Amino acid sequence: MMGQGAAIVVTPGTVSLDDLARVLAGQAVVLDSSFWPRVVAAAEIVAKAAQADAPVYGINTGFGKLASKRIPPDQTALLQRNLIVSHCCGVGPATPEPIVRLMMALKIVSLGRGASGVRREVIEQLQGMLARGVTPLVPQQGSVGASGDLAPLAHMTAVMIGEGQAIVDGKIVSGSEALAAAGIAPLTLGPKEGLALINGTQFSTAYAISGVLRAFRMARAALVTGALSVDAAMASTAPFRPEIQALRGHAGQIAAAATLTALLDGSDIRLSHLDGDERVQDPYCLRCQPQVAGAALDLITQAARTLIIEANAVTDNPLVLVESGEIVSGGNFHAEPVAFAADSIALALSEIGAISERRIATLVDPALNFGLPPFLTPDPGINSGFMIAEVTAAALYAENKQRAAACSIDSTPTSANQEDHVSMAAHAARRLSDMADNLAAILGIELLVAAQGITLRAPHATSTPLVAVIDKLREQVPALGADRYMAGDLAKAAALIEADALPAAAIAALPSDPFPRLD
Repeated sequence: MMGQGAAIVVTPGTVSLDDLARVLAGQAVVLDSSFWPRVVAAAEIVAKAAQADAPVYGINTGFGKLASKRIPPDQTALLQRNLIVSHCCGVGPATPEPIVRLMMALKIVSLGRGASGVRREVIEQLQGMLARGVTPLVPQQGSVGASGDLAPLAHMTAVMIGEGQAIVDGKIVSGSEALAAAGIAPLTLGPKEGLALINGTQFSTAYAISGVLRAFRMARAALVTGALSVDAAMASTAPFRPEIQALRGHAGQIAAAATLTALLDGSDIRLSHLDGDERVQDPYCLRCQPQVAGAALDLITQAARTLIIEANAVTDNPLVLVESGEIVSGGNFHAEPVAFAADSIALALSEIGAISERRIATLVDPALNFGLPPFLTPDPGINSGFMIAEVTAAALYAENKQRAAACSIDSTPTSANQEDHVSMAAHAARRLSDMADNLAAILGIELLVAAQGITLRAPHATSTPLVAVIDKLREQVPALGADRYMAGDLAKAAALIEADALPAAAIAALPSDPFPRLD
């Protein structure tokens, strides 16, 4: 993609995660104009097939189990309209607007490959809605991830034809009202166009892409909070030596150890206990951070690779092979790759939170925290300090652990057993939002606890980049003295995690950026 005014130009096949992050941030998209000839050619093949006698699935036949029913040419438009409204069976809360807009952008990319057989007007309708702020109201629940995300994409398509509901300027209005207010005429769907719009994995993929981007931000933040915890606990940095990581060879582990080393370099706290420390080894939550955080980074990176392929893919059915003029039924709508990626991201989110919670528990426990007061309060007894903050972290970690169970192995036959194996990618990806919320709160608690522990180590100080991180925190949350209302502190710390503020503060105090990248 490249910038073009308020929109960015999407070139199917080369769309990147950075591009899609810009869509999540609010930018509209338009299709690279070099792809229009192929789009037109595929649409002409479909139009010809619609007038022919030979049955072609989804063009002059019914759908799914009703594929044997022939549809005459004069009922094509009604067939496509009925397909959309009958499939608008979503339930539950509305999908967040950024996710819906990303779903629409992904559909533009997929249709723009010129293998779906839709007319140019269909893609332009989506582009116009994105540009003018017409966001379909898409219920979150109802997709099993094959034959595509049927119900969610039907709710998107309904607005394109003046049906359903949309969100405009924060208000829920009918689809027809939304289009009228934006100066967009309702679309009449041609042969195959309804099927092309609702077949596909764009709902699941949009949620999963949002999830992988947030997971990577959390993984970066966890390296900062983990480094803070090392100094708060007066733990050893020897386990982070590069020779140890090289002997194992995992890229994520090597990168995580390098980041931790850079963050802790120059710490006076570390230098203060190099000699005379009777402890032989630290708990795993401190010592094994490269191994755990690195494995999570590797999972996230692999999931991102899968999802960027999916973001550029054609995932409806049947597909138009322009070179040969054929229309061929396949199974690209099956979202198994997305489900596997989402399950992997869920595991990473859960384990990042699990080891963070153990570091929090270590720091508040006087039997483990190497001389710090119980629950890190300067006056324990009359004050409870971070006692219940640690309990909150444990509760959130337990929720994430339960949510991390694999969704992709839970297939249920649907559509009269025609669609007899499904991916469950939709809710595999949807849960990532709640899991990331929980992890941001856990890491926020670790930030508060570790910063408090380092403060209590005075007159010894931590490293320059970690001082910068604590200073960033102290702009919003002062060190804890006497007990106070804590919920606001937890919310502010979680917001810093979510905003990627911790790595940014550390990088500003370093000669170079030591953090892993999601390329």
